Amino acid sequence: MSSLPHRPGTASSSSVFPSSTTPSSRTSSLSPSRKPSMNNIANDGAISPGRPTTATSHIGLQAQRQYDPRSLILRSFVPHIAIHASPDTDRLAQEKGFEDGFWELLRPFGEQVHGKVTIRDSVGASRSWEDFGVRFVKLGDGVGDRRTVDRRSQEENDLTTEPQTSRSSRAAALRTGGDLDQIEELLDRHVSYAESISGGYGPEPPGHNETNPLATPTTSPFYTLYLRRLLSGIPISPHETFPHPVACIIAISSRTPAPIEALRQLYESTIRGDSRLPQWVNGDYLRYYVLIHDEDRDDIAKSTALFEQMKRHFGLHCHLLRLRSSQCVLSDDDSVPMPVSEWVSAAEELAEMRRKERSDDGADLIRCLYESDLTAVRTFVRELVTQSVVPFMERCSVTWNDQVASRKRGLSGRFISLSKKWTGFGSSSRSGSASSSPGGPNTNYDGFQGFYRPDAPEAIIRKLADYAFMLRDWKLAYTTYDMLRADFQTDKAWKYYAGANEMAAISTLLVQQTLTAKYRAETVDQMLDTASYSYLSRCGAPYNALRCLALGAELLKGRGGSAADDAARWETRIFELRLLGPIGNALFTQQVAACYAVRKGAGSKGWGSRVRKAAFWNILAASAWLELGKWKQAKRCLDQASGVYSVSPRDDGLSSFAGIQAFIGAMVRELESHTTSILNNVGDSMEGSDEALGQPVSEEEGAPIHRNHRKSLIGPGSSLLDGPDSSSLNAGGSTEKDVGVQSDPFGIASFPQ
Repeated sequence: MSSLPHRPGTASSSSVFPSSTTPSSRTSSLSPSRKPSMNNIANDGAISPGRPTTATSHIGLQAQRQYDPRSLILRSFVPHIAIHASPDTDRLAQEKGFEDGFWELLRPFGEQVHGKVTIRDSVGASRSWEDFGVRFVKLGDGVGDRRTVDRRSQEENDLTTEPQTSRSSRAAALRTGGDLDQIEELLDRHVSYAESISGGYGPEPPGHNETNPLATPTTSPFYTLYLRRLLSGIPISPHETFPHPVACIIAISSRTPAPIEALRQLYESTIRGDSRLPQWVNGDYLRYYVLIHDEDRDDIAKSTALFEQMKRHFGLHCHLLRLRSSQCVLSDDDSVPMPVSEWVSAAEELAEMRRKERSDDGADLIRCLYESDLTAVRTFVRELVTQSVVPFMERCSVTWNDQVASRKRGLSGRFISLSKKWTGFGSSSRSGSASSSPGGPNTNYDGFQGFYRPDAPEAIIRKLADYAFMLRDWKLAYTTYDMLRADFQTDKAWKYYAGANEMAAISTLLVQQTLTAKYRAETVDQMLDTASYSYLSRCGAPYNALRCLALGAELLKGRGGSAADDAARWETRIFELRLLGPIGNALFTQQVAACYAVRKGAGSKGWGSRVRKAAFWNILAASAWLELGKWKQAKRCLDQASGVYSVSPRDDGLSSFAGIQAFIGAMVRELESHTTSILNNVGDSMEGSDEALGQPVSEEEGAPIHRNHRKSLIGPGSSLLDGPDSSSLNAGGSTEKDVGVQSDPFGIASFPQ
């Protein structure tokens, strides 16, 4: 994947590899009241699975806003709403240009609900949020291990040529995340695209300081993309209920012959039909009934009468959605660009890239909606969330907290927990050995199938904790997760136990209060360590272990101070556990440097800062990027580290760091040779004839540049942070007063970009 195919004759070839990440502010900035221009669309374009787009990389657009790990985490763990539509409803959406039906039409509108959403916490206090969102999924997506689908068949087969059943199951597998190998492959493509374009190595992160790169800590936009894809398409599993549906939209259209009977059949299929979810998913989720009226063909009076009949049969959780069935194009007077979904799985984005590589169509298709349709969908989503989904979750949280969790917190609940813990004490050896296995006669955990029944108190309380987390009541979430940890440990439900520790640590770090170093060491560190160990050693779940450590480190980094040192320590733990591929290893090494750069020193001299550690890890990241042949990413890391090892700030100190300067100098010379070879190739191509442009590149010419062996940074005898001896100082004949402060001591800034 180090070199990507390029088709010179295809106008949209450059749009294959930009990221699909899209700022959430983009959706709100597209006002329905103005006609979009081609320039505006070109600046806002991004890849979106299932549709070609313009060539602008949305990594650059994402980098224009400040990276906030809290916002990223809050917008990833959101309520999931399943879509279950009738065939005629999907056909109506397909006529509008949405191949995957009604779900594809709704998908991007849920990622940020228009306007403020007010939520009440467990004590009755209300708070409004402007970035609240939900995730629209197809009913049944995320069930099972998506890696059971043959990856080669994903690459070679076109979904449009398969039978409908096979195509639906394969598309559902592509929308499911959790595959670290595919995240690695996706990031490799994005970084390679950034290396191939003229002008540099991707956008500068927000707050980048050109004169002093370490003055402001920065996070690579590729690292942000890695985290976003890590949190996209969370697979459905028994031990956590975040991807379990909170509600299900049952949709029919005005074309349905027997609408009420069709709604009943769709409802029954969610309970005991083919669309029924696994037995460990609680089926008591909210049903929301939608009637889609075709404005172009059907009578609104008949649809209104049918809608009133629906409300009499199914209650108030109903909505009449009025849409036009004709497809909107950019040239229409009332066309508005379709917002782009940013929470897509790595497999889905890779499939879109491969489809573009096989496609011969060089034109970019801009997805549009009529202004009336966009307003109707936004109104529908807001009404669904604010009047049905959030109140339903609040009622469930109050009920479960009063009727189930309060009993566990009481004296009787503690006595039952102790009796379960000491069951089998003093019994025979046979019963003692049986009690050591997961589950048992006195527990609700089924050790053979690996889950609790959905009506078990432990499963209900876990769902209460997840609902509290999604409603952003982190104090209730933490106390509930913390209460569950002992029960899961007693029942030897190790994946449940790891998940409870993971979310308890994240909930603690999300609470806006100061945490002392002692509390972090005794509580947060212990929970993160327990969760990562249980995920890896007992459950064999590297995806969950990486998610746990990465999110914990990001939240610790955001707190600054000594917590940033803890964040760097947990980032290095990820290296020790070998959870990353080559691209991920380079990105996380760069992030360790960002963690150390957060630590601010005291006084005018900045005592206690971690500037040198940040520079050292930036050099390690540059070395990792060079090993992968990513020259521009390596140059960025060297830019951030070069000023630290130029001269010593003390008058009586060492004038230079000979060892580290020699190491950096070797990398600089390697970058120079690569840059020179690129410039020579460009000059030769400019002097060549026009006929030579279409000739294929030979295998020898396209071979990667072999790097000379360099002395290891961490090997024995390579004390890079030690200064030069006295002989080297006398030989150089220079001190700090003679040399002065050099802004670019290694000549890195002179490289062409």
